[in-house]
Amino acid sequence: MADYAQLAGDYERVHRAIRFLEDNVRRQPSLAEIAAAAGLSEFHFQRLFGRWVGISPKRFLQFLTKEYARGLLDHSRNLLDATYEAGLSGPSRLHDLFVSCEAVTPGEARARGEGLTVSYGVHPSPFGRCLLGVTERGICSLHFVQEDREAVPRLKRAWPRARLEVAPELTSGYMERVFPFRPGTPAAPLHLYVRGTNFQIQVWQALLRIPLGAAVCYEDLARFVGLPGGARAVGNAVGDNPIAFLIPCHRVIRKMGEFGNYGEGPSRKKAILGWEAARLDSEKLEESTA
Repeated sequence: MADYAQLAGDYERVHRAIRFLEDNVRRQPSLAEIAAAAGLSEFHFQRLFGRWVGISPKRFLQFLTKEYARGLLDHSRNLLDATYEAGLSGPSRLHDLFVSCEAVTPGEARARGEGLTVSYGVHPSPFGRCLLGVTERGICSLHFVQEDREAVPRLKRAWPRARLEVAPELTSGYMERVFPFRPGTPAAPLHLYVRGTNFQIQVWQALLRIPLGAAVCYEDLARFVGLPGGARAVGNAVGDNPIAFLIPCHRVIRKMGEFGNYGEGPSRKKAILGWEAARLDSEKLEESTA
């Protein structure tokens, strides 16, 4: 069982370091300066990264550059088409979360959650505290929060007529499946239950085809869902994603290699992409030495 409270605390310092890098990107601060911005010595900064992501800060920071992002796009180009043809959600089943997505029916959409019970809890995660909402049909909400009071109104807006029930003992059982911390963690099936327009659902299902360690640009995603030139509409649908991380909207970046906006915070987007790249690195290393 991963110590998510420890990881959430580590993430807050990582977040601080990423913000410092964003503010000082032109002068390329030293590792000692970045560690100081996180409130740590360089030695303790190294230890923090060992716990949080399993690689050195220097290696992790390489994943946050525009050059890395451009290479990621080049490597991932036509990825959606290839995975569609292969019938897989990614090129490797080792890091496939086996997520399936069910959309509400038109009648259920009009009901806006009436007759539905949404159980929720706020938990620490590798990327800060998050609210996880579940129904008997599957996970219906996942968002990162700074303050608990921010979380419930957002859930209420998504399911205005549902009965909301605080049940952290129930939702905590999902955490290891949502955030498989150790490289090589066996995938466990997860079912999502989402409410949105037909176009939003189409975009969210396309996002599920982008595997860990890959990224696509908005233009390619628009082309894949049959709306060439519709990058703005796709961007809006990506931004309305109700289940962060599992529906990986963080894997959509700008075509020039900029990471772009993210509803859960741009620094968190970089942290998640770097964390995933590090996991993929670890899996490849394990495979090569096996």
